[in-house]
Amino acid sequence: MVDADQTFVIVGGGLAGAKAAETLRAEGFTGRVILICDERDHPYERPPLSKGYLLGKEERDSVFVHEPAWYARNDVELHLGQTVDRIDRTARTVRLGDAGTLVHYDKLLLATGAEPRRLDIPGTDLAGVHHLRRLAHAERLKGVLTSLGRDNGHLVIAGAGWIGLEVAAAAREYGAEVTVIEPAQTPLHGVLGPELGNVFAEVHRAHGVRFHFGARLTEIVGQDGVVLAARTDDGEEHPAHAVLAAIGAAPRTALAEAAGLELADRAHGGGVLVDERLRTSDPDIHAAGDVAAFPHPLSDTRIRVEHWANALNGGPVAARAMLGQDVTYDRVPYFFTDQYDLGMEYSGWAPPGSYDQVVIRGDAGKREFIAFWVREGRVLAGMNVNVWDVTDPIQRLIRSRAAVDTEALADPHVPLDGLAS
Repeated sequence: MVDADQTFVIVGGGLAGAKAAETLRAEGFTGRVILICDERDHPYERPPLSKGYLLGKEERDSVFVHEPAWYARNDVELHLGQTVDRIDRTARTVRLGDAGTLVHYDKLLLATGAEPRRLDIPGTDLAGVHHLRRLAHAERLKGVLTSLGRDNGHLVIAGAGWIGLEVAAAAREYGAEVTVIEPAQTPLHGVLGPELGNVFAEVHRAHGVRFHFGARLTEIVGQDGVVLAARTDDGEEHPAHAVLAAIGAAPRTALAEAAGLELADRAHGGGVLVDERLRTSDPDIHAAGDVAAFPHPLSDTRIRVEHWANALNGGPVAARAMLGQDVTYDRVPYFFTDQYDLGMEYSGWAPPGSYDQVVIRGDAGKREFIAFWVREGRVLAGMNVNVWDVTDPIQRLIRSRAAVDTEALADPHVPLDGLAS
């Protein structure tokens, strides 16, 4: 039974943590809600950092989950710029790293997110080497792209994932020269497989981006702290005035691991192991967002998702579970991107090796189509490119788990809703 004497602590001030706090109050919880964030900015959403805000099309204030006054108005105790360095599960306390203050909890939510993977090569200490994860990173990178565009400078990007490609698009819009280094043979190989990655390669090439596939950065060359070039393992050297490391993110599990919570193995993306209610191996501790590895009933496996919708939806489910409600986290994974004139939404989970066929509905050459990843006739995932208002029927197809006629699936004249019945 939850009552007003209880204290719920949330560690992590991103979207998942902020939405969990909001949900606790919306569900009528009257106890203490303490939200601890290691950044000095109020909780914010991350997609604008590589999209609208980076492009200068959105104001800084637009990224915040709530206006600053919301927290006091809803009696949420917000601790900005504070880190938690220890969880004592027996005493049910967390320790704030700076002052060593102990904070008691009755229920604890870990929403610690992920952090960018670092390049382990010479030259990463140069001032022109960047990452993009936090608002401060985006502010700095926006200034860099402005300067590169003005001076016809070169940006080298290590990694052709979502962050790498979105920053490449932004850099070209600023007028910078861009080279993307990627060890796979196509962009987004780990998400889209080889079949669809070339769609994104071609749209970027059409806007002047150069790709160097099948190679890795081995050294960033500089002088007097300034980046001059980037070298790859095949002996190539690329001119560079700035380098962005966009080689993925790792879940921030150190706090959970030190507390003895069970972690997922690397094959399932790492992260903190949780059940369908987002409970960890300790029933008084939940985890949500990028850090949580949860069992998904549609994919028949445990997954960890690093996208906006997972934080948006996972935080509230964890909050309701902390309140003792009978909830299950079974949302279809969803993410989106906008690059130049290409807009895309992706629903589902279909990493390479999990499907036996990719079905295209529409004209991929004109970049107006829907792609479906299919296994034994069952739709695992769908991606709509410049085709809109189809996310709901795509997700119904995925949820149905029924085999569909792939010829009908490929036919734009056959309604998607009829296939899901």
